[in-house]
Amino acid sequence: MTALHDLTAVAQRDAVARGELSARELTDHYLRRIEALNPRLGAFITVGSDQALKQARAADDHQARGGTLGRLHGLPLAYKDLTDVAGLPTTHGSAALDHRPALANHPLVDVLESAGSITLGKTQVPEFGLTSYSENRVAPPARNPLDPTLSPGGSSGGSAAAVAAGMLPFAPGSDGGGSVRIPAAATGLVGLKPGRGRLPAGTTGDDAGQLVVAGPLARTAADAGLLMDAMADEPSARAASGAEPNFLDAALRAEGRFRIGVSTGSPFESAYPLSLEPEASQALETAMELLQGLGHDLADAEIRYDNRYPDAFATVWTAGLARLDLPAGREAQLMPLTRTFRRRAVKRTPQALAEALSVLARFQDDTRAQFGRYDLMLTPALAQTPRPVGWYTSTSADVDYMRQCQYSPFTSLVNVCGLPAIAVPVSTTEEGLSMGIQLIGRPGSEGSLLAVAAQLESVR
Repeated sequence: MTALHDLTAVAQRDAVARGELSARELTDHYLRRIEALNPRLGAFITVGSDQALKQARAADDHQARGGTLGRLHGLPLAYKDLTDVAGLPTTHGSAALDHRPALANHPLVDVLESAGSITLGKTQVPEFGLTSYSENRVAPPARNPLDPTLSPGGSSGGSAAAVAAGMLPFAPGSDGGGSVRIPAAATGLVGLKPGRGRLPAGTTGDDAGQLVVAGPLARTAADAGLLMDAMADEPSARAASGAEPNFLDAALRAEGRFRIGVSTGSPFESAYPLSLEPEASQALETAMELLQGLGHDLADAEIRYDNRYPDAFATVWTAGLARLDLPAGREAQLMPLTRTFRRRAVKRTPQALAEALSVLARFQDDTRAQFGRYDLMLTPALAQTPRPVGWYTSTSADVDYMRQCQYSPFTSLVNVCGLPAIAVPVSTTEEGLSMGIQLIGRPGSEGSLLAVAAQLESVR
C-alpha cells in the first residue's frame, strides 16, 4: 500500500474530498513524520501540534456538515519562520530578537487557511532570510534529505527539506533572490517564483527593490499548480490577472511549444570568478536534449549584463538591515554576515541606495528587452552541487557572500527583472543528488512554466 506521504498533494486533496481520508488522519500522519525525521534534518523550528489538530478537527466537522471545500481542504502546510502565524513565535532565524507568539497571521497564511489548509508549524530559515543556506543560531541547521551532510539551500531551505523528506505534501516559500528556486534545485523539487505583483499576499512591505514574492515548493508541477492556485485565489490577485487562477489545469494539460534561449551568462561574472561544475553542465545538456525532443526550438542567447549589477544588488538586498529594530545590546548575537552587512547598510547614504535602485531599474529594462527575443530563457538552476552544512559560515562575511553568488549566479537577476521563473529537476548525480535547470518566462507566463515543467516530468 502506498504511504500517504508518497501520494501527490493533488491525490491527497482528492482523497480527503472523497471522504476516503480525513484531515485529522492526514495531519496525524505528517506530525508523526516530523517527530521521526526532524531531529536529523532540522526542517522545523516550531511545530504547533495542538493548533494543527484543532484545525483538522474543524475541517472534518465542516466537511461532515456538507460545507463547501476549499482548494486545499485538509492539506497540511508550514511556513518559513519569517512569516507570522498567530499563536506561534516568529524568530526570523535570529537569536538577536525576542521570540514572542505572533498576534495575527501574515496575509498569506490567511489566504491559505481560508483555502482549507492546516498549519503544522514554522520552518528553518537563515537569519532574516538573507542567505542561500538555512543555518542560524536559533535552531539546528536545515539539512538536505538527499544527503544530510549537505545544505538544502535557502532561504526556504527548511520548507524544501520538509517537502523533500515527506514531512509536508508541499509548502509555500518566499523568493527575493532565489529563495524558492535554490532549495528546490538542491533537493529535487519544483520551485516556482511568480512574477512581481502576481501574488499580493506574498509580498513584503520593507523591500526597497520589490524583489520578494511568494511561491510554491512541490514534488510535481501539478502539485505546484494546485498550491499556486490557492495562493492566487484572493480578490487583489484575481483583479491583477483578470481571471480565476488555473495553474493546476495548465500543469495537467502540459501544452505548448516555445522558442527558448539558452544562456550560462551571469551578471555576477564582473565581480567573482564563476564556473559550472560538471554536474550543472550535464543537467543543462540533459534539459536541452529533453526540450528539443519535446518539440521546443532552442537557440544560444548572448545576453549582456550591466557590470554595476553586483554592487547595486548587494546594496538593495541588504538595505532593510539598516532599519532592524534590535533590543539593546543584542547586535553581537547576529550572524557574522548579518552583522557585517548591517553595519554597511547603516553607514550608506540615502543617495547611494537611490543610485543602486536606478541601476537595477535600468538593468531590468535592458535584460527584459534581451530576454524578450525568446518565449522562455533556459539557464542552469545552480552552478554547483549542494554545499556542505557549515561551508559558508566557516569563513568571513565577504567570502560567505561570494560563495553564495558562485553557487547561485542565475537567480537574483530574475527578481530584479520581476519575471516569473521555475526550477525543475532533470538529472541525478552518481551520489544521488538532484540537479536542475531554471526556466525564465515573460510577465504572466507562470502557467507556461508549469506546463513545460510537467512536460519535462513526463520524459525525465
